[in-house]
Amino acid sequence: MAKKSKKKKLPLAYQPFGFVLGWVGGSLAGLAFKKTWMALRHEEDAPDALDRDRGWGEILLAAAVQGAIFAVVRSAVDRTGAKAIERTTGTWPSPEKSGRS
Repeated sequence: MAKKSKKKKLPLAYQPFGFVLGWVGGSLAGLAFKKTWMALRHEEDAPDALDRDRGWGEILLAAAVQGAIFAVVRSAVDRTGAKAIERTTGTWPSPEKSGRS
């Protein structure tokens, strides 16, 4: 009878690495959003939900663009980190088919 190979778990080893990647990803997403907003609206500051002088359309556009950029950057950084852990240790850092917590 063949032994089933158990998958190693890396939750504690991956946590500090994941934290750093998350911080770097957030910084990259913020920079990307600022550059994108500058290209779209030719303004340095994007509107905030509490900006009295900004309209709904402008506020919702800024939120949608920021959310899309953040999601793409976060996914790219998470995937890159997971692939690096797998290459280094031979183990994927999270259980199979797990979603984001």
